Amino acid sequence: MVGVSCALSLQKRGFAVTLIDRREPGRETSYGNAGVLARSSIVPLNNPGLYGKIRSYLGNRHPALNLDWSRALTRPGWLLRFLWEARPSKAAARIAALESLTSSTVERHRALMAEAGVTHRLRETGTLKLWRSEAGHAAAQAEHDFLKAHGITSQVLDRQGISGVEPALNPIFHAGLLCLENASVDSPGAVTQAYAELFAQRGGRLEVERDASPQQLHHFQDDVGQAEGHQQLGHMAELVHMGLDPRLDVERGYHRHLRAKPGARLSRPVYDVDAAYFMAPMEEGYRVTSGVDLSHRDAPDNHRQIDQVTMSAREAFPLDEFAGDTWRGARPTLPDSLPMIGEAPRNPGLWLAFGNQHLGFSTGPITGEIVATLVCGETPPVDPTPFAPGRYL
Repeated sequence: MVGVSCALSLQKRGFAVTLIDRREPGRETSYGNAGVLARSSIVPLNNPGLYGKIRSYLGNRHPALNLDWSRALTRPGWLLRFLWEARPSKAAARIAALESLTSSTVERHRALMAEAGVTHRLRETGTLKLWRSEAGHAAAQAEHDFLKAHGITSQVLDRQGISGVEPALNPIFHAGLLCLENASVDSPGAVTQAYAELFAQRGGRLEVERDASPQQLHHFQDDVGQAEGHQQLGHMAELVHMGLDPRLDVERGYHRHLRAKPGARLSRPVYDVDAAYFMAPMEEGYRVTSGVDLSHRDAPDNHRQIDQVTMSAREAFPLDEFAGDTWRGARPTLPDSLPMIGEAPRNPGLWLAFGNQHLGFSTGPITGEIVATLVCGETPPVDPTPFAPGRYL
């Protein structure tokens, strides 16, 4: 999503753009996410609340995280920096940075979907966050108050309220938070593919090079053919070879599709806080997504989390048989949970846009606009300073 969005934004400004990928657009992480346009996701994963859960997380006793210690010990600096960035003194600035990216996510996607002819895939029915215990009432109210302070509308629900908006859910949840400013799509992969087709229809070039070398670069040109800059393709190892170590790591994640039993349906994605999964109605069925698997990107699958959350999802909703295989993807993540957007230090013309972690689908369009405006010397739509590559490079 981020790559296609950058290509579209540059193209709108008169650049001739070639987009190179190892697979067709929309087949990687942009395919496998929960399809949420997350206006309300303004709190970084590594926030001060992380410290109270750290023992269960590091001991792999919580479904939200699987930590492969053999992998973690090969990159101790990343994990330590991730924990360091969670300190309270950094919270307000990082929340403001994320909010600047998510505040226009639905509006920007709505406009792009209209241009790409896929508005039928957009659901503006919000998202529903759910708690299984009585303590969820206080948690839901606290989050409601926090979002209200940031101008985001939400509604706290009790058991009866949850049943009113999603009657097919089993009555196991004590509290909920409905956020109608979020939206979702029924196939994030198809939406990304539609954006890529729009790019191609407007004259952009798409090249699939499954064996592209890490050294490969592609360029974009203005309307008179003058080369204006480069974007880096390939593994992050090549950036390290160039003296640019972005401290990037990957968060692996899994999903499964299941069919609903006759008569059961959801109107929106739901997030089960205690069991740590999203369940979202999709074109292929009901997509259940797992938490974070911090393992080596190419390590064998570890289905512990997805097996666990599949059982939890069955407790919450009348799910039937599986529809397809288990999918695995890898989200690019930086230690401060913010993307890296801008020109690489000491490398004029090398523009970077990655590390959007769980918000890549939501924030792809505004990331593309930030890149394009910076390349053109225009005023970007938001302050790009928090995302500057120089903070790690």
